[in-house]
Amino acid sequence: MNYWLFKSEPNTWSWDNQKAKGAKGEEWDGVRNYQARNNMREMKKGDLGFFYHSIKEKSVVGIVEVLNEAHLDSTTDDARWECVDVVAVMDVPDPVSLDDIKQTPALSEMILVNNSRLSVQPVKKSEWKLICKMGGIAKPPL
Repeated sequence: MNYWLFKSEPNTWSWDNQKAKGAKGEEWDGVRNYQARNNMREMKKGDLGFFYHSIKEKSVVGIVEVLNEAHLDSTTDDARWECVDVVAVMDVPDPVSLDDIKQTPALSEMILVNNSRLSVQPVKKSEWKLICKMGGIAKPPL
């Protein structure tokens, strides 16, 4: 099991939009960054990720699961761009802000802290557990 963080601008694709897709989930499309695309190529069905609202909120607000591994992004004919499909798993009861993450010494090496522009990024298991705890999740999905 691997853990990830998916960043989205809520005015483009919000956590509520993701939840509204239900069990069929949705493509994590439109990514045009090679490092983010390569991260999606590493994902396996069943991996979990944080859904992160960027721009104003800058908070982890939900948890998603990878439904389908990397495939051609349907929003382009350019074969270089791939995406995964994700489904909403659960809300984060107490959204965890970027400021809270940055103020937590145990998260100082997290990619989000050091490369906040990367839209799809790996999360270490220890980071996953701590952010879940900070977000009020007593039994985080592992």
